[in-house]
Amino acid sequence: MKKTLFTGIILVATSTFGCATMAQQPPRVDIGSRHGNLRDAQQHIVQAWQLISTAQYDNDSRLGGHAARAKELLNEANEELRLAADVANEHER
Repeated sequence: MKKTLFTGIILVATSTFGCATMAQQPPRVDIGSRHGNLRDAQQHIVQAWQLISTAQYDNDSRLGGHAARAKELLNEANEELRLAADVANEHER
């Protein structure tokens, strides 16, 4: 029983750490100049993510989880921009 409980705790901790690590990967600009507006939007997302990181550091990460959530949403927005560029490429635009 103790071994099963310990294994469960380890699995939960590992998956939680893995998700937290993934969520904290900074976005990157990966759209070429062919789609200038989308690339510019990505650059602004990267800048916003960096500013939020600075705010987290300056506030000792005591922002109620909202800054971390904002960073997650920025990562999602960055991915959506990448997908938009991919679709435009498929349609040769």
